[in-house]
Amino acid sequence: MNLSGLRSHNTALVLGLLRAAGEDGVSRLELAERTGLTPQAVSKITARLRDEGLAADAGRGASTGGKPRTLLRLVPGAAHAVGLHLDRDELTAVLVDLAGVTVAARTRPLDLGAGTDEVLGVAATEVAALRRDGTLMGVGVAMPGPLDHTTGVTHRVTGFPAWDGFPLRDALRDALSEEPGDDLPVALDKDTNAAALALALRGGDPVPPGPSFAYVHVGTGLGAGLVLGGGLHRGARTGAGEFGHQTVQLDGVPCGCGARGCLEALCLAALARGDLEEAARVLGVGAANLAGLLDIDRVLLGGRAVAAAPEPFVRGVGAALAARAHRAGEPAVPVALATGSPHLVAEGAAHLVLAPLFGR
Repeated sequence: MNLSGLRSHNTALVLGLLRAAGEDGVSRLELAERTGLTPQAVSKITARLRDEGLAADAGRGASTGGKPRTLLRLVPGAAHAVGLHLDRDELTAVLVDLAGVTVAARTRPLDLGAGTDEVLGVAATEVAALRRDGTLMGVGVAMPGPLDHTTGVTHRVTGFPAWDGFPLRDALRDALSEEPGDDLPVALDKDTNAAALALALRGGDPVPPGPSFAYVHVGTGLGAGLVLGGGLHRGARTGAGEFGHQTVQLDGVPCGCGARGCLEALCLAALARGDLEEAARVLGVGAANLAGLLDIDRVLLGGRAVAAAPEPFVRGVGAALAARAHRAGEPAVPVALATGSPHLVAEGAAHLVLAPLFGR
């Protein structure tokens, strides 16, 4: 498969429309009208997509007085991407097709502190277990930050200093190469960014159209993924959304990052002693800070801790957002659960590979 050709701007436009059309398909003339490309250009692109097995006939459209138009559709199973979520204590791997549907998923224990070589070996094993007939477009990896998504290098993950400066993207690409020069594309991003990307691409409830929202993740740590004006906001150094390390209590309890009074330390301590109301109250303080700073449309909550007890978190964060709005004399930012898949982060990691193919 000609990956460089598939990543061209015009091809991405056509692929995106084929994907949106679903099984019903779309005609070449409609593709030309919607993309602004010439019919000749569309014909060349669709012919290549058919040759690659990515597009196929979907029957004929209704006649408008002339010859019925041939419709084309995307072939979802022609290619896939693997998404990996490397959490501090667990690895989730998913296989996602071109339509964005998860066709397989695996979860196993993981010790992120066991060393980079062991973690790479586990990750490579899971990718190999999910590979099947058809083209694997690449592997997306999501893990706790901080990290640099442009270079694929991890930084000092809280509690795991051995990862500081590790070239994870290149190392995993080498580990997955079946032959010399067989470089499978690998992408790396923070777990919260991957989840926010999946939510933005999915759209619909609870994500508003053209959204600006914060996805707040409470699991083995705290973080946030930011979508501003419909686009994922990482910051120049992938530093945006380091939500858990807001200082909310001067001279407070020590945090694993080396500071004191961090939101993460206070919230996780409350969770550890079973005080869900306090954990939600602390989380709400941080969410209210985000709402005030970024003027976002919505706060979405996810992660294992939220999934285990959603009501206290929605109630506590909602109360904090309402109190901030009352003080500011403006409508409260709504809060909702990031509903959908239990593998949201891993699916978002797969979209790190797939989304550019569709111009997203």
